[in-house]
Amino acid sequence: MHRLRWIAIVPLVLLLAPPAVAQDAVPTTVVVRAVSNDAKLIQDPVGGARITIEHARTGEVLAEGRQTGDSGSTDKIMRQPHERGATIYDVPGAAQYETTLDLTEPTRVRVTAEGPLDYPQATQTASKTVLLVPGEDVTGDGITLTLHGFIVEVLKPSSTGPQPGAELSVRARVRMLCGCPTEPGGMWDANRYTIRAQLLRDGAVVAEAPLAFAGTTNEYAGTVSVPEAGATRLRVMAQDADRINFGAVARPLSQK
Repeated sequence: MHRLRWIAIVPLVLLLAPPAVAQDAVPTTVVVRAVSNDAKLIQDPVGGARITIEHARTGEVLAEGRQTGDSGSTDKIMRQPHERGATIYDVPGAAQYETTLDLTEPTRVRVTAEGPLDYPQATQTASKTVLLVPGEDVTGDGITLTLHGFIVEVLKPSSTGPQPGAELSVRARVRMLCGCPTEPGGMWDANRYTIRAQLLRDGAVVAEAPLAFAGTTNEYAGTVSVPEAGATRLRVMAQDADRINFGAVARPLSQK
């Protein structure tokens, strides 16, 4: 009898219980910074970086925009020792993306950076997941994402190539992804890099030659012999395997 009485009472208690109240959204500031590997922040002169924050489980985009600002402090990023807890990137004008998310609960997000946006041939992507907590702002240096590579541009020749058997003069510009300059003995020491021009035909390398510093910051030049069978594409590559930075650009060649 008592058991039947409890069975009858339980649904009534559940019916009269107050409904669950959804937690109010709490504004939470998040700063993200995209950094060029072994260099500085991806800055406005190279197009900045596209930043996307999405819900890690559902894929819903919570915020997206562009990192803007300058490359940051050379002293803090490149010269001074990085002590635990010290600020490295957060100086006035330094590139960042800042947004405010309305969070109702601890939320795991995927943060993605893509850049530099003005150089599609050099654009790289990096992402990481982070648990964000309502009301716990992520500021200062923020969430940092490292992009590896070089910006490589062909300055010479134009799309027209020489006849088979001739020498092709090649001149290229090589910079860090942040736009930071390269040269022998500089902060970004080109003596560490392998820079070369390759001629391709049907996707295969048919000739190549090294490019040496041309006397102007960021610029490297050399000549490569065009084989008798000719070539249809020119590719310039820059490599620093020790620091996992690679860059390449290719363009078609047409015969005169």
